[in-house]
Amino acid sequence: MRIAFLFFILAASVYYTYVAFVDLSFLTRSGRLGPGFFPRLVGLSMVAFTIWALIDALREGPEPKIDSNSWSDVLKLMALGLGYAILLRLLGGFPATVIYLGLALLIMNPGKYLQNAILTVVIPSAIFLLFDGLLNANMPPALLNLPF
Repeated sequence: MRIAFLFFILAASVYYTYVAFVDLSFLTRSGRLGPGFFPRLVGLSMVAFTIWALIDALREGPEPKIDSNSWSDVLKLMALGLGYAILLRLLGGFPATVIYLGLALLIMNPGKYLQNAILTVVIPSAIFLLFDGLLNANMPPALLNLPF
């Protein structure tokens, strides 16, 4: 299952990289880095790391049997992902990310409440500061009028 997943991720990353190279310009008319610089860098990195992980998975040999309890984790993460998409539209980027990350860590990292709380606040805050401060890009907007 891991190998099939990695092939899917490889196909998606190759398509993403193709779109980044074909549709987005590398430089602007003034000679500055354009909108295609970062997506190309991310796309090539995704392809390289996925190929690396795929080769590593193929070297390991046959996969162990999947525990039936792991499907509940998959369903929980799918529900969290769907909930994140809904919250992203309703509350915006920062609050939705804080809620999603907090719930995901609570489920996947039980018992480590202080570590989970720190990660839940620090990671979305760093992303917000990176996008809003350094990159001058806005986080996804919200339908509800919130102060951030």
